[in-house]
Amino acid sequence: MRRAALFACLLISLPAYAGEAEIKAAQDSISGQLHAFRSGNDATAYSYAAPNVKRIFPTLDTFMNMVTGAYKPVHKPQSFSFGKFQETSPTSIVQQVIIVGADGKDYEAVYTLELQPDGVWRITGVSLRASNSLST
Repeated sequence: MRRAALFACLLISLPAYAGEAEIKAAQDSISGQLHAFRSGNDATAYSYAAPNVKRIFPTLDTFMNMVTGAYKPVHKPQSFSFGKFQETSPTSIVQQVIIVGADGKDYEAVYTLELQPDGVWRITGVSLRASNSLST
């Protein structure tokens, strides 16, 4: 009995790693935002932003000014696909997304996401750079 209790305590103390369901849920948040941007549904796109982003960009207008000014490939992607991901903690994921922008060029977007208390993955940041690969 003592061993079982010790084993249970050990399992509880081990970090939980993202499984396929968690990764899919994080990717669904990214997909949802990209599809919302592409269809012009800016309010829905804004809803995928984490609280830290909403504190910096407290209105839809300030958020969209930032996106359209600095993240044009994210705003109107022709297409996108998921690359590598990394779990940085049980509640944080980094996801690489390869985006073909409206200009036809390839971009690498690195998304950071955080699991919210309500169980939803929200986007905490995006780093964007031109990619060295060519679209086919």
